[in-house]
Amino acid sequence: MKFTDALTSQIGRKVLTGLTGLALCVFVLGHLLGNLQLFIGADVFNNYALKLESLGPILWVVELALLGVFVVHGAIGTSIALKKQKTKPVKYAIQQSAGGASKQSASSKSMIVTGSIILIFTILHVITFKFGPGIKEGYITTLHGEEARDMYRLVIEKFQNPLYAFGYAGVMMLLGLHLRHGFWSAFQSLGANNKKYSSLIYTAALVFALLMSIGFLVLPVWIFLTKGGI
Repeated sequence: MKFTDALTSQIGRKVLTGLTGLALCVFVLGHLLGNLQLFIGADVFNNYALKLESLGPILWVVELALLGVFVVHGAIGTSIALKKQKTKPVKYAIQQSAGGASKQSASSKSMIVTGSIILIFTILHVITFKFGPGIKEGYITTLHGEEARDMYRLVIEKFQNPLYAFGYAGVMMLLGLHLRHGFWSAFQSLGANNKKYSSLIYTAALVFALLMSIGFLVLPVWIFLTKGGI
């Protein structure tokens, strides 16, 4: 199936939504693992940031691919959700889904809202850190005998600001809400709707969402409380 065909066919759109959703889940997990190195110390975290920057053109390609995944996932996901709302009949007591009993929840009903907030946050987050102050602005550290950008200092300073720290934490709670339904829905879109596995996948989605949300949430709170934010 051609990509253009996938964008216009119902099955193709669901598959693309599932694939891009899982790809974003992998990205979220990888990003969290990188961020958790803040707990280890400045040199470890700055070395992690330096390794990413040293990838050069490879990193640009990955970032462009990630941007494409974001755009495709957001556009198709929003389109499908809006179409469902337009064609949805009068409210009924019991809704059915591929997993048997309805999986509708606050998480599933707020996907467009949480997704939009996460998108806006991501743009601001990239501007703040990727394109934020660096060596020229005095954020300098020494790694392997050479000057490098002090990303650790930048992160610590930003999370000492209560507005940024708790705003970030709030968005991470919304991320967990989005992932709870998104993780399960991705597998459903890819055809993993067998009753034998549906409950297991739904539980895994809840666990994954909680781990990601809590993992990201503790970082700004920990920094704010222990690094001079109060």
